Amino acid sequence: MIRVLLADDQPLIRAGFKALLELTGDIAVVGEAGDGAQAVELAGRLRPDVALLDVRMPLMDGIQATRRIGAAPELNDVRVVILTNYALDEYVFAALRAGASGFLLKDIEPGDLLQSVRVAARGEALLSPSVTRRLIEEYVSTPPRPALSAPGLDRLTGREREIVALVGRGLSNEEIAAHLVISGATAKTHVSRSMIKLGVRDRAQLVVFAYESGLVVPGAGA
Repeated sequence: MIRVLLADDQPLIRAGFKALLELTGDIAVVGEAGDGAQAVELAGRLRPDVALLDVRMPLMDGIQATRRIGAAPELNDVRVVILTNYALDEYVFAALRAGASGFLLKDIEPGDLLQSVRVAARGEALLSPSVTRRLIEEYVSTPPRPALSAPGLDRLTGREREIVALVGRGLSNEEIAAHLVISGATAKTHVSRSMIKLGVRDRAQLVVFAYESGLVVPGAGA
C-alpha cells in the first residue's frame, strides 16, 4: 500500500485529490494538512511514502516544507511532489533544489495522478524530458558556472559526467544509450552510480546538479 500525505490550504482540492487517490486499492491517504508547518509535522509522525505539497501555503510554503522534510534523515524515504497551478511556476525549480522529486499540475488527469504517485513511490523523478528542458532553461541561475566548481563533481568519471549532462538535458536512459551507443542497462548503471557518488536522492536532483555544476549550460543544444 502506498501511503500518501496531502497538503493544500484549500479543503476542496484536498478532498478531490483524496477521492481520486482512494479509488484504487493500492493508495491510501494517511494524512491531510492545511499548511506547510502541519505537513512537516505529519510527515515526521506518519512517515508517508509520498507527500503531495501545494507550492503556496500559509505559515510555511511548499518549498520550505520540502527543505525541512529533506533535511531530516529519518524522512529520507519520503518522496515529495509539488502541486502547482502552472507548468512553469516560478517556485518549481526552487522546490527541486530543496529536494522535491518532481511536480504535478493541479488539473492533472485522474489516471495520470495515480500513475505519478506510483512513480514517485518507486523513487523515480516526475520530470518528463520536455518539461525538464523548459523548466531548467527558464529558471536555472545564470551566468553559466565552470564545470569544476560543484562539490562532488571530481568523484565522477569522464563517462559519468557525460551521462549526467545528458540527464540534465532531459534524455531518458534509453535515449542516453542510443546517443552513446551503449546498452540501456549500462546507461542505467552509470546513472545509478552517479547518483550514489553525488549523494542525490533521484533523477530530479541529478538534473539540478547538472545545471548548477556547469555540466549543462542553459540555452545550449543537446
